[in-house]
Amino acid sequence: MSAAHGTVPTQTTGAVETAFPSREHYQATVAGYRDDGYEMCADLCAVDYLTHPGRRLPEGVSPERFEVVVNLLSLSAARRVRVRVQVPASDPRVPTLFDLYPGVEAMEREAFDLFGIVFAGHPDLTRILMPEDWEGHPLRKDYGVGRVPVQFKEAPGPR
Repeated sequence: MSAAHGTVPTQTTGAVETAFPSREHYQATVAGYRDDGYEMCADLCAVDYLTHPGRRLPEGVSPERFEVVVNLLSLSAARRVRVRVQVPASDPRVPTLFDLYPGVEAMEREAFDLFGIVFAGHPDLTRILMPEDWEGHPLRKDYGVGRVPVQFKEAPGPR
């Protein structure tokens, strides 16, 4: 990554480098990777670590409830990097990457819809999977497990 973006804790597992920027350095870190030839954002997703608060992170990285995970590819150099940013439950927001990688538009909307993470500066941060009037975020670990009764055609009524 470009040295102009400061020191960000990293780990290397196999052939994949993983960077752990703070929320404040998230966008600049990803921009640094883009400038270094990572021309594609292959994936952006979120994780709720409510039930696993003690996971292993590099020294200097404080675990938070949520994490946004971004996978960047350099197709020309056959390299991959993962960027993991910690997002607190008290303020679940990170800057959008839309200006750097326009293809993240739908991925950020999905993370917003299912986890409630706000991507500040996103051009259309609306629900993408759930109905607009849906309350809550279904992939949060504390979201109530609901159930919809299934009625099969030609099945007898309740027993």
